[in-house]
Amino acid sequence: MQILDGKALAQKIEEKVTLGAKELKVKTGRVPGLAVILVGHDPASQAYVGMKKKACDRAGFYSVTHEMPDDISQDAILKTIEMMNLNPNIDGILIQLPLPKHVDTTKILEVVAPSKDVDGFHPYNVGRLATGLDGFVPCTPLGVMELLAEYNIDPKGKNCCVVGASNIVGKPMAALLLNANATVEICHIFTDDLKKHTLAADVILVGAGVINLIREDMVKPDTIIIDIGINRTPDGRLVGDVDYDAVAPKTSYITPVPGGVGPMTIAMLLSNTLKAAQIHAQEEN
Repeated sequence: MQILDGKALAQKIEEKVTLGAKELKVKTGRVPGLAVILVGHDPASQAYVGMKKKACDRAGFYSVTHEMPDDISQDAILKTIEMMNLNPNIDGILIQLPLPKHVDTTKILEVVAPSKDVDGFHPYNVGRLATGLDGFVPCTPLGVMELLAEYNIDPKGKNCCVVGASNIVGKPMAALLLNANATVEICHIFTDDLKKHTLAADVILVGAGVINLIREDMVKPDTIIIDIGINRTPDGRLVGDVDYDAVAPKTSYITPVPGGVGPMTIAMLLSNTLKAAQIHAQEEN
């Protein structure tokens, strides 16, 4: 059993991005810029935004956070996004999810300019991913693919079971694996007999937000486990969706929580923002 160390790889990527940002500034005078919209006072969202801000500072990016109250109107959010779409100093726009119930999340995401959609949630970028074209890919699934590549794990021909079918993780994860010539199965809340599917998998990628969803009896020997879930236990510990202590000894590779996929998400956000800045710099010259 080998642990897939996302923390160490994220640091390597951040160093590479920092160097790329310096080179871009020297060549073009451009500093990568990231704008974040944070609506409400959800502690988890505030913590994520804080981590993203610190990562931008370390990488030499310009960043700004638009903090908005829970009861802000949808129109006010849309106007702020449109303003950032037009701001030449902003290369990436990130909408921190979830948004309050009175806000139409789909409409908000669709207003972000596709060239600044560093989260890869705009239908334009979703379509490019589905058809195997270059674009912006959601940061968490992209981070998983980078982690697999770092450890020379090629999904080609492998039976991959994606547990969780969200637009943010599950669906783009499946698309990336399919583009990498894996055989992909997606399981979700309505899947009958999850164990039947996971037992047939060479790689299990789970992001369902359920503690201990994947148990030892659901995994065949030498399976590769990518735990994308992040949950807080009643005693305050951070754990994933896999019963780690019981499952890990059966695996060939496994990601820990924390320290696995989580750090990769922020690293890929930096990478996507640098990519956007490089594209914008080319368009200006």
